[in-house]
Amino acid sequence: MFSVLRPFLFNLDPETAHDLAIKSLKFNPFPSKMFEVEDEQMLNIELLGKNFPNPIGLAAGFDKSAEAYNSLLKLGFGFVEVGTVTPLKQYGNPKPRIFRLENDQALINRLGFNNDGMEKIKTRIISEKKKGILGVNIGPNKETKDQKNDFCLGLKNFFDIADYITVNISSPNTKGLRDFHDQEKLMDLMVGLNKIKKDNGTNIPLLLKISPDINNSHIPEIADAAIKNNISAIILTNTTNGNRDHLTSELKDEEGGLSGDPLHQISNNMIKKFHKELNNKIPIIGVGGINSGKSAFEKIMAGASLLQLYTGFVYRGPSAAKDIKKELIQILKSEGIKNIKEAIGKGV
Repeated sequence: MFSVLRPFLFNLDPETAHDLAIKSLKFNPFPSKMFEVEDEQMLNIELLGKNFPNPIGLAAGFDKSAEAYNSLLKLGFGFVEVGTVTPLKQYGNPKPRIFRLENDQALINRLGFNNDGMEKIKTRIISEKKKGILGVNIGPNKETKDQKNDFCLGLKNFFDIADYITVNISSPNTKGLRDFHDQEKLMDLMVGLNKIKKDNGTNIPLLLKISPDINNSHIPEIADAAIKNNISAIILTNTTNGNRDHLTSELKDEEGGLSGDPLHQISNNMIKKFHKELNNKIPIIGVGGINSGKSAFEKIMAGASLLQLYTGFVYRGPSAAKDIKKELIQILKSEGIKNIKEAIGKGV
């Protein structure tokens, strides 16, 4: 069905098409049986104190305001991450702010954390009653005077209803946000968030989402800060400001974060470097350019325990998770691997 609808959807402005997809998903149109695959137990993995039915997750950015996450879970995803959620509702950057680079199988976005704000989103999650593993990605408002405090507000708001919280310090579309990659500033943020966890008696897993554009010298510093502050997992990576030279689309120079195929190898390299530095002390969630079982397997082999896609979902449609799971299972069988966890980091 998606192959029939895709030409129509791709003739629409990307954000209009996205809004239409969210509205359609609200009607919960697909039975989950449609997206089950044979031998999916081969993809089962325990992490973050949860049993993930499979490692294929949907990254933050698609369901920014938690409007359709239960329907998305029914599409065969092992988990869904909503957000980025800011304390106050915000419109984001001026439109147009999403661009399809079809020849490059990529997207560029400069959305700027458009979302309904944490109070409305929390109410929505409570009323919807999540039917699977749900992560909440938090960030600061554009006009805030205190970005650290906005992160603290996000944790306070969602620790009791989310399965994990992602601290997004890596979007290229919020001024000053990537400054938190500095070790001293990152340590200060992590200490503040852990104090909130302690004060509230919660053990909610805290995840850290990292930029692909950091200098290699920052990798050991970030890894050290994450280990010392009991970070539960690191998400590698967010979108990139660079890597435009080999793109063919006339839209390649639009300002914003680049995702999709051109990010695949960049994030794989980053995963390998962090995997070595972390030495199995903290698991990695791999993101960037996943659009097939092969690209998913490469991320696992590089050191990722879980995966997330966004651009691959946009291009492959509702069956993306199901198709990738089937392809991944075939690869595991051909390699004589009984469960996905056996492949983690084997390519490093």
